[in-house]
Amino acid sequence: MAVLYNEDGEILMMQEAKSSCAGQWYLPAGRMEPGEDIEEAVKREVLEETGLTMEPTSLIMVECASKAWFRFVLTGRITGGILKTPAQADSESLQAKWVNDPEQLSLRCKDILPVVERGHVFRTRPEPQHPNLLPSVRPHHKLLLRFVILVRQKSSNRVHILLSEKTEVHLPICEVNHHHNLHSTIRKFMVEIFGADVPPHKPHGVLNVEHCGKPEGSNDGLCMTILIAFRVPLEEVFPIDKYTWLMVSRELGDRLLQRVPRNLTVPLHVIS
Repeated sequence: MAVLYNEDGEILMMQEAKSSCAGQWYLPAGRMEPGEDIEEAVKREVLEETGLTMEPTSLIMVECASKAWFRFVLTGRITGGILKTPAQADSESLQAKWVNDPEQLSLRCKDILPVVERGHVFRTRPEPQHPNLLPSVRPHHKLLLRFVILVRQKSSNRVHILLSEKTEVHLPICEVNHHHNLHSTIRKFMVEIFGADVPPHKPHGVLNVEHCGKPEGSNDGLCMTILIAFRVPLEEVFPIDKYTWLMVSRELGDRLLQRVPRNLTVPLHVIS
């Protein structure tokens, strides 16, 4: 899905051509095709549905639901093309236009309103936002969650991150459960690591997304790196066997702590 604005602050919308929702309006969006990367897919969808070419600049939200449904929301800049008019209507869309207030249109679904609000916040709010972040082109065979789990040591005030030592040393990682939402998967994994009485902690959002659709048919997985911070000091957190804490450099620790406040990671919206 793409959230794109012009110089007047208007948002790009397209009018649906599909029989089930013909004439209703939506953000440019669609399913990825086999062999595509995330950036390739969003550029193709914007061109097909609006007639405009765009260059992605950042991921601004990840939405997910059970049954392995993911939606990657990107913003960017328009680089060319001609806005589709009713005369160019085809099976992809009837037309496209720049809109001040999407709520004044007959929308295919109001699920885009939080996405529009997130795009507005990322574009206009004076308080800090996460840096521009684009998906990394890296192949995976499975749907994976990787965790940067941090805690601060009370005695030294230094940041530590959790490492798994199950096979080789790496950041903790687990597979996405197709039958449960991501909150349940994360909670179950944290209990596996720290026991049923896992101390207070908070998932803060996405630090990175890795995906590569090539070669077609062999790589259709992804890996999302999620930041989790404990609200209690290291001295009160005890991982179970095969996990250990690593004290990181002051520079890296400071950089991780800078991502903990609101809006400094890519929001992860879990749909029930």
